[in-house]
Amino acid sequence: MTPLDKPGAASHPRTGGTRRRRIRAGLPLPLLLPGLVALVFLLLPLVALLVRAPWRSLPDLLTSTEVWQALQLSLVSATAATAVSLVLGVPLAWLLARTDFPGRGLVRALVTLPLVLPPVVGGVALLLALGRNGVVGKWLDTWFGITLPFTTTGVVIAEAFVAMPFLVISVEGTLRAADPRFEEAATTLGASRFTAFRRVTLPLIAPGIAAGAVLAWARALGEFGATITFAGNFPGRTQTMPLAVYLALQNDPDAAIALSLVLLAVSITVLAGLRDRWLTGS
Repeated sequence: MTPLDKPGAASHPRTGGTRRRRIRAGLPLPLLLPGLVALVFLLLPLVALLVRAPWRSLPDLLTSTEVWQALQLSLVSATAATAVSLVLGVPLAWLLARTDFPGRGLVRALVTLPLVLPPVVGGVALLLALGRNGVVGKWLDTWFGITLPFTTTGVVIAEAFVAMPFLVISVEGTLRAADPRFEEAATTLGASRFTAFRRVTLPLIAPGIAAGAVLAWARALGEFGATITFAGNFPGRTQTMPLAVYLALQNDPDAAIALSLVLLAVSITVLAGLRDRWLTGS
């Protein structure tokens, strides 16, 4: 009797290939066809972008002054928004994961609200909060002469508002997966809670922080709705890459395609970098 003939041999690792072949051979047609249609639906626009790209004139389009201004502003503002998200989001994730306080579930829901909130609505909310006549903005303008809307700082704030939840969710999940007994052991040896976090917890959750930072950076780089509503679309000051794509689409479609290709390349790079963490099992 061969190993394949023995009872339970189908679950043996050596027979995994045989079992996978059987599964593939038995795929139900009612599931296969919609799955293929969904795949085509998701890939067709990206293929069309590559097919219709002006490859011959692409170098000239990407080296224009307007493109480089938008690209430089996008990179700087997305990096600054990610830094803000790290400084504020990591402590918030720690509070949600390691402390117990009344209304924690509600706070978590409010923190993740920008993930599902339409970006334009987020921009309107930022205007009402930080605009010159906003709830907080009017005091910033009166007391300190600080005006945030329609400035580069406003771009960073709008991007941080929509990107920070990605970081918080990633770090909170990593914290929940990390064993809290390491922190408890450090505190029993005399370390303060902050020292235990800095010397013990932070190195443990560093991969989650890195993954969340990359996701936040990518989300900030592609932000459109909140940015155009709160910061406007002024070349060299608030016009990021997505806004430049929107403006170029009306006047120069080839330039819009070229800018879209840059954002597509960045997105693919981010997904490739996070593949081992998010897209494959351990």
